[in-house]
Amino acid sequence: MEEFFAMLIDYISAWGYTAILIGMAMESACLPVPSEIIFGFAGYLVYLGRLDFTMAAAAGIAGGLTGSVMAYAIGYYGGRPFVDKYGKYVFLSGRHVVAAQRWFDRYGIKATFYSRLLPVVRTFISLPAGFARVNFFQFVIYTLLGSVPWTILLIYAGMMLGEQWQILHAVGHRLSLGVVLIMAVLVLYYVRKRHKHLKEGE
Repeated sequence: MEEFFAMLIDYISAWGYTAILIGMAMESACLPVPSEIIFGFAGYLVYLGRLDFTMAAAAGIAGGLTGSVMAYAIGYYGGRPFVDKYGKYVFLSGRHVVAAQRWFDRYGIKATFYSRLLPVVRTFISLPAGFARVNFFQFVIYTLLGSVPWTILLIYAGMMLGEQWQILHAVGHRLSLGVVLIMAVLVLYYVRKRHKHLKEGE
């Protein structure tokens, strides 16, 4: 895997935005390509002045959406039996599909938003959305809304870390959980503040 990661970095270094788009399409299509490396290194290239932050983020978001739509289509037209039968040939873990399915069963189409901030599940959540044949337009909207904060956060972190950008690969999963915790606190704060405002207005 280390050789693969090195090749991925070389590819991004040579092809820039195109490599970011393709790499994120692969990751979102359930292939073992870590977004922490793609965006971390992209942020480092922004730090060096070789890439533009906005363009790198746009390429990552576009790639993520492309891969997610591909996975959704596989789930929609192939169904769970197709994925169970042929997924192993593209290193698709049945255990991870089951985890994504459980998340989707619990939260429905909104899981395509929430799960973008979770390790592992974010890569596979489009498959159960396809299995369930959820509304495609809603799927695209939730996917975009969930992809934007993760993309921007990782590229920005890579840019701030500079030469130490590889730290992101080591702490990627913990970073995901940290973002989820921060969002949960913000949502709780908003709900409590709104509830207090409504009570004062009575």
